[in-house]
Amino acid sequence: MKELIDFLDLSIQFSKDISISIRDILMLIIVLFIATIVLRVINRIITRNLPLPNKKKFNTVFAYGRYFIYLIILIIMLHSFGVPVTGVFAASAALLLGIGLALQTLFQDIISGVFILVDQTVHVGDIIELDGKIGRVDEIKLRTTRATTADNKVLVIPNHFYLTNSLYNWTQNGAMTRESVTVGVAYGSDVQLVKKILLDVAKNHPAVLETPEPVVLFTDFAESSLNFKVAFTISDSFNARFPQSDMRFEIDRLFREHNISIPFPQRDIHIIGSPSSNKS
Repeated sequence: MKELIDFLDLSIQFSKDISISIRDILMLIIVLFIATIVLRVINRIITRNLPLPNKKKFNTVFAYGRYFIYLIILIIMLHSFGVPVTGVFAASAALLLGIGLALQTLFQDIISGVFILVDQTVHVGDIIELDGKIGRVDEIKLRTTRATTADNKVLVIPNHFYLTNSLYNWTQNGAMTRESVTVGVAYGSDVQLVKKILLDVAKNHPAVLETPEPVVLFTDFAESSLNFKVAFTISDSFNARFPQSDMRFEIDRLFREHNISIPFPQRDIHIIGSPSSNKS
Protein backbone atom coordinates (compact mmCIF):
# COMPACT_ATOMS: atom_id res chain seq x y z
CA MET A 1 0.00 0.00 0.00
CA LYS A 2 2.83 2.37 0.88
CA GLU A 3 4.43 1.60 -2.47
CA LEU A 4 1.19 2.53 -4.25
CA ILE A 5 0.94 5.81 -2.34
CA ASP A 6 4.56 6.58 -3.08
CA PHE A 7 3.94 5.83 -6.75
CA LEU A 8 0.91 8.16 -6.86
CA ASP A 9 2.94 10.89 -5.22
CA LEU A 10 5.56 10.78 -7.94
CA SER A 11 5.48 14.14 -9.66
CA ILE A 12 6.78 15.82 -12.76
CA GLN A 13 8.50 19.12 -12.04
CA PHE A 14 7.81 21.68 -14.77
CA SER A 15 9.28 24.60 -12.91
CA LYS A 16 10.21 25.70 -9.41
CA ASP A 17 6.54 26.31 -8.46
CA ILE A 18 4.70 23.95 -10.84
CA SER A 19 4.62 20.19 -10.49
CA ILE A 20 1.97 17.58 -11.37
CA SER A 21 1.84 14.20 -9.68
CA ILE A 22 0.58 10.91 -11.01
CA ARG A 23 -2.33 11.27 -8.56
CA ASP A 24 -3.29 14.56 -10.24
CA ILE A 25 -3.17 12.99 -13.68
CA LEU A 26 -5.36 10.07 -12.58
CA MET A 27 -7.79 12.49 -10.94
CA LEU A 28 -8.01 14.47 -14.19
CA ILE A 29 -8.66 11.30 -16.20
CA ILE A 30 -11.39 10.18 -13.77
CA VAL A 31 -13.14 13.58 -13.87
CA LEU A 32 -13.03 13.65 -17.69
CA PHE A 33 -14.36 10.08 -17.81
CA ILE A 34 -17.28 10.95 -15.50
CA ALA A 35 -17.99 14.10 -17.49
CA THR A 36 -18.04 12.05 -20.71
CA ILE A 37 -20.57 9.60 -19.27
CA VAL A 38 -22.79 12.40 -17.95
CA LEU A 39 -22.71 14.26 -21.28
CA ARG A 40 -23.47 11.07 -23.18
CA VAL A 41 -26.50 10.40 -20.98
CA ILE A 42 -27.72 13.98 -21.45
CA ASN A 43 -27.27 13.67 -25.21
CA ARG A 44 -29.28 10.44 -25.34
CA ILE A 45 -32.10 11.89 -23.24
CA ILE A 46 -32.42 14.96 -25.46
CA THR A 47 -32.14 13.15 -28.80
CA ARG A 48 -34.12 9.98 -28.09
CA ASN A 49 -37.30 11.34 -29.72
CA LEU A 50 -35.62 13.33 -32.51
CA PRO A 51 -35.75 12.18 -36.14
CA LEU A 52 -32.43 10.93 -37.51
CA PRO A 53 -31.60 14.06 -39.58
CA ASN A 54 -32.29 16.36 -36.62
CA LYS A 55 -30.33 14.07 -34.31
CA LYS A 56 -27.25 14.37 -36.53
CA LYS A 57 -27.51 18.18 -36.55
CA PHE A 58 -27.88 18.32 -32.78
CA ASN A 59 -24.93 15.96 -32.28
CA THR A 60 -22.75 18.30 -34.34
CA VAL A 61 -23.53 21.24 -32.07
CA PHE A 62 -23.32 19.08 -28.96
CA ALA A 63 -19.82 17.95 -29.94
CA TYR A 64 -18.55 21.54 -29.92
CA GLY A 65 -20.21 22.09 -26.55
CA ARG A 66 -18.59 18.93 -25.20
CA TYR A 67 -15.11 20.09 -26.19
CA PHE A 68 -15.76 23.45 -24.54
CA ILE A 69 -16.79 21.71 -21.31
CA TYR A 70 -13.65 19.56 -21.44
CA LEU A 71 -11.57 22.72 -21.77
CA ILE A 72 -13.25 24.30 -18.74
CA ILE A 73 -12.72 21.13 -16.69
CA LEU A 74 -9.06 21.01 -17.71
CA ILE A 75 -8.47 24.63 -16.66
CA ILE A 76 -10.26 24.13 -13.33
CA MET A 77 -8.32 20.95 -12.57
CA LEU A 78 -5.00 22.57 -13.43
CA HIS A 79 -5.90 25.45 -11.13
CA SER A 80 -6.66 22.97 -8.34
CA PHE A 81 -3.26 21.34 -8.93
CA GLY A 82 -1.56 24.66 -8.27
CA VAL A 83 -0.93 25.64 -11.89
CA PRO A 84 -1.49 29.42 -12.28
CA VAL A 85 -4.26 29.78 -14.82
CA THR A 86 -5.58 33.20 -13.84
CA GLY A 87 -4.06 34.71 -16.95
CA VAL A 88 -5.66 32.02 -19.10
CA PHE A 89 -9.06 32.76 -17.56
CA ALA A 90 -8.66 36.49 -18.17
CA ALA A 91 -7.52 36.00 -21.78
CA SER A 92 -10.28 33.49 -22.46
CA ALA A 93 -12.93 35.79 -21.01
CA ALA A 94 -11.77 38.72 -23.11
CA LEU A 95 -11.56 36.54 -26.23
CA LEU A 96 -14.98 34.99 -25.72
CA LEU A 97 -16.51 38.41 -25.03
CA GLY A 98 -15.09 39.79 -28.27
CA ILE A 99 -16.23 36.78 -30.28
CA GLY A 100 -19.66 36.88 -28.66
CA LEU A 101 -20.20 40.52 -29.54
CA ALA A 102 -18.99 40.02 -33.10
CA LEU A 103 -21.03 36.87 -33.71
CA GLN A 104 -24.05 37.64 -31.55
CA THR A 105 -26.64 37.13 -34.28
CA LEU A 106 -24.92 33.96 -35.49
CA PHE A 107 -25.00 32.49 -31.98
CA GLN A 108 -28.66 33.45 -31.65
CA ASP A 109 -29.47 31.63 -34.89
CA ILE A 110 -27.57 28.49 -33.85
CA ILE A 111 -29.09 28.40 -30.36
CA SER A 112 -32.55 28.95 -31.85
CA GLY A 113 -31.88 26.15 -34.34
CA VAL A 114 -31.06 23.80 -31.46
CA PHE A 115 -34.29 24.82 -29.70
CA ILE A 116 -36.27 24.12 -32.87
CA LEU A 117 -34.71 20.66 -33.25
CA VAL A 118 -35.27 19.74 -29.61
CA ASP A 119 -38.69 21.36 -29.13
CA GLN A 120 -40.08 19.92 -32.39
CA THR A 121 -42.48 22.85 -32.91
CA VAL A 122 -41.65 22.95 -36.61
CA HIS A 123 -41.09 19.97 -38.91
CA VAL A 124 -40.16 19.58 -42.55
CA GLY A 125 -43.38 19.79 -44.56
CA ASP A 126 -45.17 22.13 -42.14
CA ILE A 127 -46.79 25.28 -43.46
CA ILE A 128 -45.72 28.23 -41.35
CA GLU A 129 -46.50 31.93 -41.23
CA LEU A 130 -43.83 34.19 -39.78
CA ASP A 131 -43.76 37.97 -39.95
CA GLY A 132 -46.46 37.93 -42.64
CA LYS A 133 -44.56 35.44 -44.83
CA ILE A 134 -46.04 32.00 -45.58
CA GLY A 135 -44.14 28.96 -46.80
CA ARG A 136 -43.82 25.20 -46.65
CA VAL A 137 -40.73 24.13 -44.67
CA ASP A 138 -38.21 22.28 -46.85
CA GLU A 139 -35.17 22.11 -44.58
CA ILE A 140 -34.27 23.08 -41.01
CA LYS A 141 -30.59 23.91 -40.60
CA LEU A 142 -28.72 25.04 -37.52
CA ARG A 143 -28.67 28.69 -38.63
CA THR A 144 -31.58 29.04 -41.04
CA THR A 145 -34.86 27.45 -42.02
CA ARG A 146 -35.62 27.15 -45.72
CA ALA A 147 -39.22 27.26 -46.94
CA THR A 148 -40.95 27.55 -50.32
CA THR A 149 -43.78 30.01 -50.84
CA ALA A 150 -46.90 29.33 -52.90
CA ASP A 151 -45.20 31.25 -55.75
CA ASN A 152 -42.27 28.76 -55.68
CA LYS A 153 -39.91 31.33 -54.16
CA VAL A 154 -37.34 30.20 -51.61
CA LEU A 155 -37.80 31.82 -48.20
CA VAL A 156 -34.67 31.80 -46.00
CA ILE A 157 -35.60 32.51 -42.36
CA PRO A 158 -32.88 33.14 -39.75
CA ASN A 159 -33.70 30.89 -36.82
CA HIS A 160 -33.59 33.68 -34.23
CA PHE A 161 -36.82 35.00 -35.79
CA TYR A 162 -38.60 32.14 -34.01
CA LEU A 163 -37.63 33.67 -30.65
CA THR A 164 -38.51 37.27 -31.49
CA ASN A 165 -41.70 36.85 -33.57
CA SER A 166 -45.01 35.01 -33.31
CA LEU A 167 -44.95 31.81 -35.36
CA TYR A 168 -48.14 30.35 -36.84
CA ASN A 169 -47.91 26.67 -37.72
CA TRP A 170 -50.84 26.01 -40.01
CA THR A 171 -50.44 22.24 -40.08
CA GLN A 172 -49.30 21.32 -36.56
CA ASN A 173 -52.82 20.10 -35.73
CA GLY A 174 -53.15 18.29 -39.06
CA ALA A 175 -53.35 19.04 -42.76
CA MET A 176 -56.95 20.30 -42.62
CA THR A 177 -57.53 24.01 -42.08
CA ARG A 178 -60.58 26.23 -41.89
CA GLU A 179 -60.68 28.84 -44.66
CA SER A 180 -63.25 31.44 -45.63
CA VAL A 181 -64.51 33.82 -48.31
CA THR A 182 -66.15 37.12 -47.40
CA VAL A 183 -68.64 39.11 -49.46
CA GLY A 184 -70.92 42.10 -48.97
CA VAL A 185 -74.40 42.55 -50.51
CA ALA A 186 -76.58 45.60 -50.83
CA TYR A 187 -79.13 46.50 -48.18
CA GLY A 188 -82.55 45.09 -49.09
CA SER A 189 -81.12 41.84 -50.51
CA ASP A 190 -82.75 38.51 -49.64
CA VAL A 191 -80.33 37.34 -46.92
CA GLN A 192 -81.71 33.80 -46.91
CA LEU A 193 -81.07 33.52 -50.64
CA VAL A 194 -77.55 34.88 -50.10
CA LYS A 195 -76.96 32.23 -47.44
CA LYS A 196 -78.24 29.45 -49.73
CA ILE A 197 -76.02 30.57 -52.62
CA LEU A 198 -72.91 30.76 -50.45
CA LEU A 199 -73.55 27.29 -48.98
CA ASP A 200 -74.16 25.77 -52.42
CA VAL A 201 -70.98 27.30 -53.81
CA ALA A 202 -68.90 25.94 -50.94
CA LYS A 203 -70.46 22.47 -50.92
CA ASN A 204 -70.11 22.03 -54.68
CA HIS A 205 -66.42 22.86 -54.84
CA PRO A 206 -64.33 19.65 -55.13
CA ALA A 207 -61.61 20.91 -52.76
CA VAL A 208 -64.04 21.48 -49.87
CA LEU A 209 -64.41 18.62 -47.39
CA GLU A 210 -67.88 17.38 -46.46
CA THR A 211 -67.02 17.21 -42.75
CA PRO A 212 -67.18 19.60 -41.03
CA GLU A 213 -69.86 21.15 -43.20
CA PRO A 214 -69.50 24.68 -44.57
CA VAL A 215 -71.30 27.40 -42.63
CA VAL A 216 -72.39 30.93 -43.46
CA LEU A 217 -72.02 33.74 -40.93
CA PHE A 218 -73.81 37.08 -41.14
CA THR A 219 -70.87 39.10 -39.84
CA ASP A 220 -71.95 42.75 -39.84
CA PHE A 221 -74.31 45.54 -40.81
CA ALA A 222 -71.64 47.62 -42.48
CA GLU A 223 -71.86 51.19 -43.71
CA SER A 224 -72.60 50.26 -47.31
CA SER A 225 -73.32 46.52 -47.23
CA LEU A 226 -74.53 43.46 -45.37
CA ASN A 227 -71.41 41.39 -44.81
CA PHE A 228 -71.31 37.58 -44.96
CA LYS A 229 -68.60 34.98 -44.55
CA VAL A 230 -68.73 31.41 -45.79
CA ALA A 231 -66.35 29.14 -43.84
CA PHE A 232 -65.24 25.74 -45.12
CA THR A 233 -62.56 23.11 -44.55
CA ILE A 234 -59.92 22.01 -47.05
CA SER A 235 -57.03 19.57 -46.86
CA ASP A 236 -54.45 21.69 -48.69
CA SER A 237 -54.24 25.05 -46.97
CA PHE A 238 -51.04 25.92 -48.83
CA ASN A 239 -53.07 26.31 -52.04
CA ALA A 240 -56.20 27.76 -50.42
CA ARG A 241 -56.15 30.80 -52.70
CA PHE A 242 -57.19 28.68 -55.72
CA PRO A 243 -60.50 27.30 -54.33
CA GLN A 244 -61.16 30.72 -52.80
CA SER A 245 -60.75 32.32 -56.22
CA ASP A 246 -63.03 29.72 -57.83
CA MET A 247 -65.70 30.43 -55.24
CA ARG A 248 -65.53 34.18 -55.78
CA PHE A 249 -66.06 33.68 -59.53
CA GLU A 250 -69.04 31.41 -58.86
CA ILE A 251 -70.52 33.72 -56.24
CA ASP A 252 -70.31 36.66 -58.62
CA ARG A 253 -72.02 34.64 -61.38
CA LEU A 254 -74.86 33.43 -59.17
CA PHE A 255 -75.39 36.87 -57.65
CA ARG A 256 -75.81 38.30 -61.14
CA GLU A 257 -78.32 35.56 -62.01
CA HIS A 258 -80.40 36.33 -58.92
CA ASN A 259 -80.04 40.12 -59.17
CA ILE A 260 -78.09 40.38 -55.92
CA SER A 261 -75.78 43.36 -56.09
CA ILE A 262 -72.40 43.73 -54.43
CA PRO A 263 -72.25 47.41 -53.42
CA PHE A 264 -69.30 49.73 -53.40
CA PRO A 265 -68.82 52.71 -51.08
CA GLN A 266 -70.71 55.80 -52.23
CA ARG A 267 -70.95 59.33 -50.86
CA ASP A 268 -73.64 61.93 -51.43
CA ILE A 269 -72.17 65.43 -51.43
CA HIS A 270 -74.50 68.35 -50.68
CA ILE A 271 -73.05 71.75 -51.57
CA ILE A 272 -74.55 74.53 -49.53
CA GLY A 273 -73.95 77.95 -51.01
CA SER A 274 -73.07 81.00 -48.91
CA PRO A 275 -75.81 83.59 -48.23
CA SER A 276 -74.04 86.16 -50.39
CA SER A 277 -74.01 83.92 -53.42
CA ASN A 278 -77.71 83.11 -52.98
CA LYS A 279 -78.61 86.83 -52.96
CA SER A 280 -76.75 87.46 -56.15
